[in-house]
Amino acid sequence: MSKVLVTFSYEKETKNSVRYKEQPEAGKAPIVGTLYVQKWFAGDCKTLEVSIEKKD
Repeated sequence: MSKVLVTFSYEKETKNSVRYKEQPEAGKAPIVGTLYVQKWFAGDCKTLEVSIEKKD
């Protein structure tokens, strides 16, 4: 099992969601790239952290 914490920063607002861009570690490729989060949850948040765990 492998677990990683991915950081996203605010990019722009769309009609019903907020778009965040992944901030990859130096020298590494992005894992997710772009993340869309519904406005009701994101609010005015400028930074998100998402934990991803591989199970196999």
